[in-house]
Amino acid sequence: MVSFFISLKKVPTTTHQQKQVNVAMTKKTGKPVFYEPEDLKKARALLMAHLGQHVPAKRINGPLRMTVKWLFPVTGKHKNGEYKYTKPDLDNSNKLLQDCMTELGFWKDDSYVVSLIAEKFWAELPGIFIELEEIE
Repeated sequence: MVSFFISLKKVPTTTHQQKQVNVAMTKKTGKPVFYEPEDLKKARALLMAHLGQHVPAKRINGPLRMTVKWLFPVTGKHKNGEYKYTKPDLDNSNKLLQDCMTELGFWKDDSYVVSLIAEKFWAELPGIFIELEEIE
């Protein structure tokens, strides 16, 4: 089992869904050109830097359960531990996270994640908690 917490003052709210298509290039080549806007590049770089410290010595090569708790800084009338039901969407946040973990070599492919438990909360200690458990 791999388990760790990434402490972040500002948890990324930019998601994988924010990739853009360049329409001007489409007219020249007939094919759309997708690119990452600057804020998505920054979110990816932040995740890669923090996740890189936790890559397991041995790559996971089988089915696994991934638990992710996104902990956003408490704001307004919200309380520590209260579920966060505003953007970003969990599925979009997890997509970017899993893509970064694949690129870093946590596993061969994120299709190995056969069970995903993901939650988001308001928290006094913001960050991302991740637990990876191999399933027999």
